Amino acid sequence: MSAYLDEEEQVEALKSWWKENGRSVIAGAVLGLAAIFGWQGWQGWQRGQAEAASMLYEQMVGRLQAGDMAAAQSAGKRLLGEFPGSIYASFAAMKLAGTAYDNGKGDAAVENLQWVAAHAPDPLIGDLARVRLVRVLLDTGKQERAERVLTEVQKDFMPAVVAELRGDIARAKGDTAAARQAYEAAMRAGATNELVRMKHQALGKGGEAS
Repeated sequence: MSAYLDEEEQVEALKSWWKENGRSVIAGAVLGLAAIFGWQGWQGWQRGQAEAASMLYEQMVGRLQAGDMAAAQSAGKRLLGEFPGSIYASFAAMKLAGTAYDNGKGDAAVENLQWVAAHAPDPLIGDLARVRLVRVLLDTGKQERAERVLTEVQKDFMPAVVAELRGDIARAKGDTAAARQAYEAAMRAGATNELVRMKHQALGKGGEAS
């Protein structure tokens, strides 16, 4: 608006401008307020979801420590069903997998670890689940499946551990040369686990395991 308009002209110009643009101004203000309050509401909802998931997780852990597997399983299933995108759900599934494995329930352990690999909100948690899944699959004689899962792990994730697992898979398949190379790669990557050296030494120098 021109600074040279007198007061009457300014009023008339303002009326005209408001007639043409008033609705859009109101709509913009309403949308702006809606965005602000909507974002605050969304953040509040997220906090509420996180708190509810945290409470369920603590409940599940408490039931596990008390040896009440039925109640722990129930809390865990609720957590996975109601808050699948929560980090607590991933932690719960991994805890349930560990408990299942310790109790000789390999299939249940595999199922829970697969769930984490598919639903984890953080790629690192997903890869951690895959590494554990590979170990369980190897322990149950599923070398081919373990090898497929290992290829899904991110390139830079725990290279020493991944190399060791690659060696375990090769050894289980009878490929001594590949196993030896993988264990050597694990040691070069900084593996401090003495078991890796023992596995490597057990393969011998000539390609035959002792």
